[in-house]
Amino acid sequence: MSERLELQPIDEFRFRIPRSVERGMRTDVVVYSSRKLIEQIRKDQSLDQAVNVAALPGIVGPSLAMPDIHQGYGFPIGGVAALDWRQGVVSPGGVGFDINCGVRLARTSVSLDEARPKLRDLVNQVFRDIPCGTGGEGPVTLEKDELNRVLTDGAASMVERGYGEPRDIEFSEERGCLVNADPEKVSDRAKTRGRCQLGTIGSGNHFLEVQYVEQIHDTRAARALNIEKNQIVVLVHCGSRGLGHQVCTDYLAQMGEAMKKYGISIPDRQLACVPIQSPEGQSYLAAMRAAANFAWANRQAILHFLRGAFRRIFGSETKLDLMYDVCHNIAKHERHEVDGATLEVLVHRKGATRAFPAGHPELPEAYRETGQPVLVPGSMGTASWILAGGEQSMRETFGSVCHGAGRLLSRTAAKKGRNAAEVKSQLEKQGIIVRSETRDGILEEIPEAYKDVDEVIDVVHRAGLAYKVARLRPLGVIKG
Repeated sequence: MSERLELQPIDEFRFRIPRSVERGMRTDVVVYSSRKLIEQIRKDQSLDQAVNVAALPGIVGPSLAMPDIHQGYGFPIGGVAALDWRQGVVSPGGVGFDINCGVRLARTSVSLDEARPKLRDLVNQVFRDIPCGTGGEGPVTLEKDELNRVLTDGAASMVERGYGEPRDIEFSEERGCLVNADPEKVSDRAKTRGRCQLGTIGSGNHFLEVQYVEQIHDTRAARALNIEKNQIVVLVHCGSRGLGHQVCTDYLAQMGEAMKKYGISIPDRQLACVPIQSPEGQSYLAAMRAAANFAWANRQAILHFLRGAFRRIFGSETKLDLMYDVCHNIAKHERHEVDGATLEVLVHRKGATRAFPAGHPELPEAYRETGQPVLVPGSMGTASWILAGGEQSMRETFGSVCHGAGRLLSRTAAKKGRNAAEVKSQLEKQGIIVRSETRDGILEEIPEAYKDVDEVIDVVHRAGLAYKVARLRPLGVIKG
């Protein structure tokens, strides 16, 4: 447990774990949290993992912990670390097995009053049209050369095939494609696992939710996003499926051996890493970008079939416009100002979301005055949030914030002593309809398994990393 670590308060929402030579730390750890959340965070190994990240060669600035932090593989989930582009290392554990797991939010032309009478029909239609669960085939099947095109071009490859609208590309982070992806660096095993999975949600904490806008907190930003109270929106949370998992597995094995060649010593073997500029580092990044592009293509295909489901229920004129798509498991080459100097760094965001502020050149023109939409799902019985990136994120967190509520209970603990039918019944009493491929899909993701998402959001809002725009409430949930 992380209870023995010294946490020095910086202010009401920031804590520091000072650098310790004995633990091999090259920098401090900065934790964004309330005092209430910090007691929950201390109950697992996540802060120890953040300390281990602070020992990575070439780390720039502090090792960062978001308020949704919880224990992960090597890096904590909810962790951010920037490594010097020329002298630092890249670690697959800092991205995770689900490369470019991310969130896509679509606003609709349907109101809450219109949706309620047809909600069950809608949930059932979406459940039929968009596969979920472990494995399984999706509605888009690709030949080998077509898959390579997806790995190179991302979401655009789907739009070109008729799965989407041209404007969808504009409203995705990186326009739905990381450049310098190389399909040849992705193993045949990874390609086999992913070839039939486009247009699928997957299992675990992945889901699709029909939601409504419950509260508007920033009317100016809401106008820019074209949302209003009681509007129906749809949030999709998924990633690169079996393809991304295999890419991570493949390169972790390679890096474990390669570290010996480069004389790298780390406090946890799960932090396996190599120099960014090494052949192994460049190969991993090329494969990771390809997997990220697969994830953007996957979410693009899901949006296409989601549009079809809505139009079957509400009529052919029903609109679903992509508000934004943002990833939260990625390593990206960016420029940031550190101690007054502009540095090239590789920002590892593991369960952390990009949150660029107003005026940033990478934002779509429509959002340039308000800041990047930051999409933060909570749990299926509580709420999700739309935020806008704040200036402070660029000064302190390499333009990053939390990605969710963060787990409180392990999946095993969440299932213990609970009945899936009872959980579904309780949610239905709250007006939330749930469809899942498995009972575990429901039990592992019960609302009690997560921290209070409102408290998590309050931390980043009051710390100035991102600002509240709207609170969303679930109506229909689809899980693996």
